[in-house]
Amino acid sequence: MTRTTRVCRALALLLITALAAVACGKPGSPPVKGPAQDKLPMFEVNKDFELPDSPTWRRAKERGYFVVGAKEDQPYLGEKDPASGQYTGFDIEIAKMVSAYLGLDPNRIQFKTIASANRETALQNGQIDYYVGTYTINDNRKKLVGFAGPYYMAGQSLLVRADEENIKGPQDLAGKRVCSASGSTPYQRIQEKFPEAILVAYDTYSVCVDNLLTYQVDAVTTDDAILIGFAAKLPDELKVVGEPFSEEPYGIGVPRHDNALRNAINDALEHGEKNGYWKQAYDATLGLSGVPAPTPPPIDRYPAS
Repeated sequence: MTRTTRVCRALALLLITALAAVACGKPGSPPVKGPAQDKLPMFEVNKDFELPDSPTWRRAKERGYFVVGAKEDQPYLGEKDPASGQYTGFDIEIAKMVSAYLGLDPNRIQFKTIASANRETALQNGQIDYYVGTYTINDNRKKLVGFAGPYYMAGQSLLVRADEENIKGPQDLAGKRVCSASGSTPYQRIQEKFPEAILVAYDTYSVCVDNLLTYQVDAVTTDDAILIGFAAKLPDELKVVGEPFSEEPYGIGVPRHDNALRNAINDALEHGEKNGYWKQAYDATLGLSGVPAPTPPPIDRYPAS
């Protein structure tokens, strides 16, 4: 396939996306295509579960469902269908797995889109019961919220076009146009460690991917889990290359002093990993990119604070 043909095909895909956005009221790229619904795990609700020491759980039990913070624009991780309002993706399945273990129907979860900058505030003021959305555990955040997990170990990586043969890792970025989100940690890491790359910044990764598909940039960089999701949308057009060059342990955010809830969610994660729910959820979502399921990271049951 010639470059001209590939550009035309990419532009056609973007046009389809734009038309869908006009119809549904929200732009996005690549085109909306959900996970493998028939392959998703069926979570059995733990009907005898009780957690009286958790004020968060007690409130959720009284209302009959959890309110969970999530992302809405990350393919195969946390994505919201603008027409139906339904959330899908690996993180969404992890949230459902936890809800079922904690005794509440996962199909009744009320998902709320919470921007990254507002996650701690949403947990502190009770807007949400827990948060599942590419939320990296670190010591500074632990001063503000609690973390269960990690349930996935992400790492910064590179997304390129499927026909790209010259970029196999960050060492190949000299003179290449590399796109990332403005002010993001991935942007800063490329700037500091690979200064010969030509950095391009936008507010969202979807714009970076648009520019990659139309040959305006040579690579997109952020957490591999996010890039895997984009690759799963267009496996004939995009691929993730090289090994991750950072470590980003994704955790489930909870109110800081609700240690009973944090410990119970850790139990839920361990249970889901052992009985196959975790891998089923991965295979039906992120696994559609062709990247096999990794081994889940060990859970960090750090002391109560």
